[in-house]
Amino acid sequence: MPNCKFNNPTICDHRHIKELEALADIARTLSAKSQQEEILLEVIDVLEKSRSVKRGTIMLLTADGRELRVEAVKDQKVQHATDATYRPGEGITGQVLETGELRVVPLVSDEPRFKGRLHGRTDEELSFICVPITVGKETVGTLSVDCAAQPLPELNELARFLSIVATMLATDVVARRNARMERQALENENERLRAEMMEKFQPENMIGNSHLMHEVYTRIHQVAASETTVLIRGESGTGKELVASAIHYSSNRAKKPFVKVNCAALNENLLESELFGHEKGAFTGALQTRIGRVQEAEGGTLFLDEIGDFSPTIQVKLLRVLQERTYERVGSNEQRRANVRIVAATNADLETLIQENAFRQDLFYRINVFPIYLPALRSRRDDVLLLTNFFVKKYSTQMKVEIRRISTPAINMLMAYHWPGNVRELENTIEYAVLMGKEDGVIHGHDLPPTLQTPVAIAATGSNQHTLKARVAMLERDLIVDSLKRHKGTISAAARELGITERMVRYKIQKLDIDYETLFKKRRRKKTGNK
Repeated sequence: MPNCKFNNPTICDHRHIKELEALADIARTLSAKSQQEEILLEVIDVLEKSRSVKRGTIMLLTADGRELRVEAVKDQKVQHATDATYRPGEGITGQVLETGELRVVPLVSDEPRFKGRLHGRTDEELSFICVPITVGKETVGTLSVDCAAQPLPELNELARFLSIVATMLATDVVARRNARMERQALENENERLRAEMMEKFQPENMIGNSHLMHEVYTRIHQVAASETTVLIRGESGTGKELVASAIHYSSNRAKKPFVKVNCAALNENLLESELFGHEKGAFTGALQTRIGRVQEAEGGTLFLDEIGDFSPTIQVKLLRVLQERTYERVGSNEQRRANVRIVAATNADLETLIQENAFRQDLFYRINVFPIYLPALRSRRDDVLLLTNFFVKKYSTQMKVEIRRISTPAINMLMAYHWPGNVRELENTIEYAVLMGKEDGVIHGHDLPPTLQTPVAIAATGSNQHTLKARVAMLERDLIVDSLKRHKGTISAAARELGITERMVRYKIQKLDIDYETLFKKRRRKKTGNK
């Protein structure tokens, strides 16, 4: 054997046996381990033990294909090196990446292209071998080793062995890369489908992208197609009627009536007649027969708002409708069938009412089959601006005025407010603000209702006191910021528009704590850099 040390066949056989044993160890490692870094470190460990290699290093191409980075090395100094990277053509390693051909350096100290980024240069006589890790025609990494200086034939023999190891690694690398790409594709598809489902589930009449509202949309989708009784719970003004409407129009009863009854607005006698109807002469004033809401909703959905206000008598009769699907008109003994789906809503604590004997427990169990909890607006502040923009568009169209934007202080006040009246209060607030801001087409902080002019809200705009001085400062700040935005941060143009001097504008910017640097200079630098 020409490349055998001492030309001794016995020694050559022994070396080949050691090579085969090393390859078998590497194969076992590749099949047994799951983490790539762990696998590559064990491969280096096998090489350093079996072939008297001083240092082994495996580098892999980054995802963008621009450079090699250290993926596995046992030298702690290299593990923490920040410059241990190679671009195509840089040094010996970069040359291997660029050409896809192995390189053998018999003596590192005599090679001018050797960069020494990984382990640095030493006075020790070392040889260096670097082989490509290739997938098809593409080089995806390198396997390199340092070893004691040896004759070229022995180095070539070691390079041949390392090429075999690199081929084994390439198979593992490509398998893991394909698995990673498949996993990423599945994650992307999952994300896309989830977004589609959320868009599909979101009823057209409801607004909100917060995770709490997405949970509501999912609940609506789950129950809409069934005949299940639904109880919608939440504070006043959260949009319970919209949820009931979404359930009805997403159900098989969508083409049938959707009938709404506000139970809190009627006393016991009127509510019974309203729900079940009455016969002519059933009571004073009953001049003719009247059908009730239950019959009016035949085949469709009956929405009972504020069901917690039902009297005990009405609770019993509603329980009968839910259990037996029958009812009687006031003043009649004739039983009538009720083909309706009941959707109830309340902002009351029904469990407490049950303990106080103000609400029947059996009725509670009948209506609480599928509860949907609507979050308060203060719990989903991410939706405040989304709802605000919707209401601005709605009322500006209704009033035939143009609202171009909402000022930053006004936005801060809207976000700082706690909204005890929830979405209903926000809608009323925006209607008021559109009316007040129609003159200049901008909703300012001072255009918001008095309920929002609180010390906390004022503080959110940058003013500290709820005083005339603070109000004037807030107005000045709005006017100056608006003018600067219109003129892209040009102070001289803003000064001309406002009828004051540039010096006065600069003074006001400082006094009113307008962050000119953030608002305008960064924007300008960004635009300049893009040219």
